[in-house]
Amino acid sequence: MANSGNDFTRCLLIAGLGNPGSEYSGTRHNMGFMALDRLLARLPKNFETLHGCSSHYCRGVYAGRTLFLQKPETYMNLSGDAVSALMRREGILPEEIVVVYDDMDLPLGRIRIRKNGSSGGHNGIKSIIERLGTESFPRMRIGIGHGEDGRGGADFVLSRFSGEEQKICEKVLDAAADALILLLRRGCSAAMNLYNSQDFSLESSEAEKEQEPETV
Repeated sequence: MANSGNDFTRCLLIAGLGNPGSEYSGTRHNMGFMALDRLLARLPKNFETLHGCSSHYCRGVYAGRTLFLQKPETYMNLSGDAVSALMRREGILPEEIVVVYDDMDLPLGRIRIRKNGSSGGHNGIKSIIERLGTESFPRMRIGIGHGEDGRGGADFVLSRFSGEEQKICEKVLDAAADALILLLRRGCSAAMNLYNSQDFSLESSEAEKEQEPETV
């Protein structure tokens, strides 16, 4: 039985999107991978690492049920191949997954959790929608912002964060992991209400100001 106030009866799979390989590690387009790593560090140590369905994934027990954490190895544009394969094998429904990915339309420092929606131009989500035949699955978007020219092409999404950006990125990844735990325990609405309105770039700036020495 779901917890009181839980609008999301069970989440069985969290898929973090990104590109495999060391050359893509830490890039903006791999926020989904990084968020999964941060979440795994917060979960009980009963998760085992496995390989299959064109992905690396972890399987364990959390909140009284089996939970899968998946990183597709298909590269971003074919993410749906891996996600749909694991769902079919384990009998997981679209409403029982959460997909975590980067979003250029959100500034760095922001998170958006939604219960459904279009791809928004994100090729990984587009692939999943095509494979599942539905847009009705929960997802978490993690903002990466645009380039200095206001646009974000392939060079931008495959770039790494600057020193100042990395400080914000660390706070956002911590928040994303906490938001996913809240979602697992209390549902999408609870996570949306707490995290969708927060700006972690402001939190970072305020913390830096507090550390600055006072001038006489």
